[in-house]
Amino acid sequence: MTGRADAARPAAVVVGGGLAGITAALRLAEAGHEVTLAEGRPRLGGLAFSFQRGELTVDNGQHVYLRCCTAYRGLLERLGATRMTHLQDRLDVPVLSATGPDAAPVRTLGRLRRAGLPVPLHLAGSLARYPHLSPADRARVVRGALALKGLDLDDPALDRLSFGEWLRRNGQNAATTAALWDLVGVATLNARADQVSLALAAKVFKTGLLSDPGAADIGIAAVPLGVIHHDRALAELERAGVKVLPRARVAELKPAAPQHAVRLEGGELLAADTVVLAGAQDSAAALLPPGAVPQRLADFGTAPILNVHVVYDRKVLRRPFFAALDSPVQWVFDRTTHSGLAGTSIGRAHPGAQYLALSQSAVQDEIDLPVAELRRRYLPELARLLPAAAGAEVLDFFVTRERTATFDGAPGTAALRPSAATAVPGLLLAGSWTATGWPATMEGAVRSGHAAADAALAAAGVRVPVDRGDGRWPR
Repeated sequence: MTGRADAARPAAVVVGGGLAGITAALRLAEAGHEVTLAEGRPRLGGLAFSFQRGELTVDNGQHVYLRCCTAYRGLLERLGATRMTHLQDRLDVPVLSATGPDAAPVRTLGRLRRAGLPVPLHLAGSLARYPHLSPADRARVVRGALALKGLDLDDPALDRLSFGEWLRRNGQNAATTAALWDLVGVATLNARADQVSLALAAKVFKTGLLSDPGAADIGIAAVPLGVIHHDRALAELERAGVKVLPRARVAELKPAAPQHAVRLEGGELLAADTVVLAGAQDSAAALLPPGAVPQRLADFGTAPILNVHVVYDRKVLRRPFFAALDSPVQWVFDRTTHSGLAGTSIGRAHPGAQYLALSQSAVQDEIDLPVAELRRRYLPELARLLPAAAGAEVLDFFVTRERTATFDGAPGTAALRPSAATAVPGLLLAGSWTATGWPATMEGAVRSGHAAADAALAAAGVRVPVDRGDGRWPR
């Protein structure tokens, strides 16, 4: 059995190399633990990764963060990757709709952007000019926002009610839900208002839109996700002394004293004082001993995300991204530059080619549709929204599917989310599905990694740094 080489150093095994596992491993290594990180896949990054499709570098899905995501921003800083992302100076979301006949649709462009004013006035001007809502519906939105601002995020009753029911109780209608609440909520919560807990929705809207004027400014990776979450993460893990084992699936966890044993599928046994299960909820459930957590993790559902990738022979979109209304299309991002399209044979043959990615959340009815059906569904919609796409040649079309992209944030979810600590000393949990209070986001994943590391260090009698809320890596 592989144990600790130095009896003075506690040994830790982190199972899972996503953002939660990366965070926990770095924190424990920095605190003097001898850390081994076992990841079943050949790369780090969890569900925020890149792969090669021929000559093209493809992110499995479009991942964004907000200025209020202080833990993820702290991880970027720790990895030396802050400059590999672009964070808006001020929130600015183009919102495009196309209505009327396919031959001559009426396109309407609105913008959700903030001014340099305090909350809630920072969004007042944008809302007053928002063309996708009538003046009466804009007033309804203001009423809803003020009601949201008054909610207590620590009130357990919020988790028992759906966001949609709460919106109706507070004067919202189908128009305001579609043009604002679901526009933001579906992308951040991976669920529509009627299917998601009010507690999670309130966390998103209160933190992102109603806490600080700049909280919702959008950040996007300027390089492939793998450069940040694998290349930079691997370099920093190894620099910190973490032993990273790719393609190392864990077959069994044997809790014991004085040390736990982690058996890999290849037969190797790893001994550890601390084990952090930082994978998905189903993989954690398969390894947890009976009675380790009070929750029934088998009752914890998941929700899918579909990404549609289209390469056109010319430029059809002149902004980095937009959100769509009155269309099955949700959010569209220009991925041309950081995918390396210009350096591919397609890019050289078509110097003006553009690569767009559609991020489609809460698509339980579409996740298993054939590629041909998705092509028939989405290409005409892109042509309706973007005039230049109607006359462009499609050079490539493919999809990526994450069938279990996030946990299902339905009402009652909070009771199913376990804390970092378990009933087994030295056995901890991390992952965006644990009890972070955040939805299933990169921010939630990083926070869970911190929570697991904090619990491990506290149990070992190590003083845990206070979270100052400024995104800096704890020291």
